[in-house]
Amino acid sequence: MIQKKIKLLEDQYESLIKRKNEKLKDYNGIYVRYKYPIITPGHVPLNWRYDLNPETNPYCIQRIGVNSTFNAGAIKINNKYIIVVRVEGWDRKSFFAIAESPNGTDNFRFWERPVTMPETEDPDINVYDMRLTLHEDGWIYGIFCTERKDPEAPAGDTSSAVAKAGIARTRDLKEWERLPDLISNTGQQRNVVLHPEFVNNKYALYTRPQEGFIDVGTGGGIGLGYVENMENPEVKNEVIINQKAYHTIYELKNGLGPAPLKTDEGWIHLAHGVRNTAAGLRYVLYMFMTDLKDISKVIYFPAGYFMAPMYGERIGDVSNVLFSNGWITDDDGTVYIYYASSDTRMHVAQSSIERLVDYIKNTPPDGFCTGKSVENINNLIDKNLNQ
Repeated sequence: MIQKKIKLLEDQYESLIKRKNEKLKDYNGIYVRYKYPIITPGHVPLNWRYDLNPETNPYCIQRIGVNSTFNAGAIKINNKYIIVVRVEGWDRKSFFAIAESPNGTDNFRFWERPVTMPETEDPDINVYDMRLTLHEDGWIYGIFCTERKDPEAPAGDTSSAVAKAGIARTRDLKEWERLPDLISNTGQQRNVVLHPEFVNNKYALYTRPQEGFIDVGTGGGIGLGYVENMENPEVKNEVIINQKAYHTIYELKNGLGPAPLKTDEGWIHLAHGVRNTAAGLRYVLYMFMTDLKDISKVIYFPAGYFMAPMYGERIGDVSNVLFSNGWITDDDGTVYIYYASSDTRMHVAQSSIERLVDYIKNTPPDGFCTGKSVENINNLIDKNLNQ
């Protein structure tokens, strides 16, 4: 009986892994979504969750549970599409695990074991949301959030935490070297991203300073600062290049997603914006472009969101959330955008450098008031009438 149950689990698992993905017919000209999530808790290998020995697990009980698989960094190596997934267990602890696909849209399969991330002298309580950057210096850097209990929390407070940017580097995604956590003088740091090229012989880092673990306070916005040596990573001269703004999709807070993509027109950035609603926080994705030579200068900034939760994406562990910290560009300009929905599962959308540049350059910017929004619509109507 137990062997039959195990065989059934194995058949279901392989069917899920090998399921062919399908493009959805919803069309906006910017990207296409795919029908099925690419990674779910069901994609986590059975031998990570079950004791498959009938003698020690006669009831075939799942010993270790997986709650969510989300917020994955991404990179292409040896023609494999690789994502570093945040896996959260039933115990609320997150860890990193690597899955790869032959085509970027389906057949994602986890590597044999999760990542064993080295620790600093102050052990991580939780780690999550790794951004991967293949840097000009030859290393692949993974920058992630490391969370620890707030040592200043009052007695009895078991939820206050301190967030820092953990840093690790690798050549092959198998052996990781842990570097010191980022030193910043602007508060707690989440959503830190490494620029892929040197800027004036320094490492450029996009930051998101905030006063508390959850609330950004008077801070916030996407910052930019510089580090001279990643082995002594102190970020200096932080300036905000993308500020929060009233009555926008990034009214409450915002943060950069993956490392920016270089194009002939400028650097393409994908970010998340957060606003408060009667139903709670709503996370959407938006884009902007910075100058090729002066990466602190925003040159194009389309109004509104680039992507928001749709259909079943709205429902999950933390509903009404889209988050992205990974994308891959093929040599032909195809862009695979990896995003998580509702802190539960991973998806992919497909676009191209050409389409994204067109979208960013030719979408009207936010006028920050209703009158300007109507003016933009009327301008488009007039253009279409005068063709």
